[in-house]
Amino acid sequence: MRRSKAFIPTTKEAPSDASLPSHQFLVRGGFINQQGAGLYNYMPLGKIVLEKIRSIVKEELDSSGCIEVQLSFVTPMALWERSGRADAMGKEMLRIQDRHQNPFVLSPTNEEAMVELVKNRVNSYKDLPLNLYQINTKFRDEARPRYGLLRGREFLMKDGYSFHASKEDMVREFDLMEQTYKNIFTRLGLDFRVVLADSGAIGGSGSKEFHVLADSGEDTIIVCDRCDYGANIETIDSINEDDFNEFTYEELQTKNIEEKCSCGGTLSFKKGIEVGHIFQLGTRYSKELEANFNDENGKPKPFEMATFGIGVSRLIASVIEQNHDEHGCIWTKSTAPYMVNVMVSNIKDEEQSSLGEELYSKLLDAKVETIIDDRKERFGFKMKDAELIGFPYTVIIGKELVNGLVQIYDRKTKEKLSVSKDEVFEKIMELI
Repeated sequence: MRRSKAFIPTTKEAPSDASLPSHQFLVRGGFINQQGAGLYNYMPLGKIVLEKIRSIVKEELDSSGCIEVQLSFVTPMALWERSGRADAMGKEMLRIQDRHQNPFVLSPTNEEAMVELVKNRVNSYKDLPLNLYQINTKFRDEARPRYGLLRGREFLMKDGYSFHASKEDMVREFDLMEQTYKNIFTRLGLDFRVVLADSGAIGGSGSKEFHVLADSGEDTIIVCDRCDYGANIETIDSINEDDFNEFTYEELQTKNIEEKCSCGGTLSFKKGIEVGHIFQLGTRYSKELEANFNDENGKPKPFEMATFGIGVSRLIASVIEQNHDEHGCIWTKSTAPYMVNVMVSNIKDEEQSSLGEELYSKLLDAKVETIIDDRKERFGFKMKDAELIGFPYTVIIGKELVNGLVQIYDRKTKEKLSVSKDEVFEKIMELI
């Protein structure tokens, strides 16, 4: 992509209501813009990042045997009434009517709809287990949408639902999805924790949350330094959640937990952004919706179920909440919109422009995601843009070229490495 032809409207000013770094930098960097309260459009850079995250989620799910489908965003209210959740979701569920006054909802989640999809189509234990998922739009009418993509009203969510002939097999799938989610967040380059959690309006038991550690996290979690134990403090009766939610990530590190973990390790508080949640549902929905299969003896039984969610669009903001500085975004390599930014300092300089074009072509031929900043702008302006957007590597082709040198700027470490113009391609390939 040529920056001179791209649609990347960067700005110096952040929105007045943007209190978090991700909200500020994603808007200023030209990734998103606000359409309304809790509603965001994805501009080209934001769309690239969203698709990268979606692709990683899909690849890991597919490799674990999950099957992708896509359900209607609009769901008949009758399904929610039959499951008993029409009132439980409260005002977050946006209700609408069609021209015939038939009631519908904009889907906040899809347990009911997925059960209906499987009901009467999977009839035998021989057809089980089955794990279906979608990566689709959801809507929750938040009373106070805030923090940009972290708490919007419309968002992209991965929601999966598994169907089983026995509780034991459901637990097996639950454990498999926990590992699959770990693989996803590891590939995204995130520092995260898995914690025990409350099932809330979804229902069921055995609920676990996946939290990205960040100062801006709305949840306070407890983790062990020796084993994998972790818990959301809302699940621990001996701790008052309200006493800790207002502390920052750094302040929580000074708070002592007298109890030791059962493994003997030390427990500590951390702030987390919830990006994933998995539930053991049992027969909570299959019984209510009369979704059965025939077992080995030909007797009808309700499906044992589990459900698995990931906030795909929320992950965009989560990456930046964990990876930023005062200048802007610092994308992980797997989420960056472009891996390399080739910056021609003076586009009027024929030697600089020629080398920039040559390097740009070689990187594209090598399948490296590259953008060339060929704008007729000052070096300082271009550099501020590069830091704001957060390209992992910027090749600066400037005044040092007269000595046969160019610079490679590492956005994460802020180091500038001078290399020969003849070796810059090989060095970039080594770094990425």
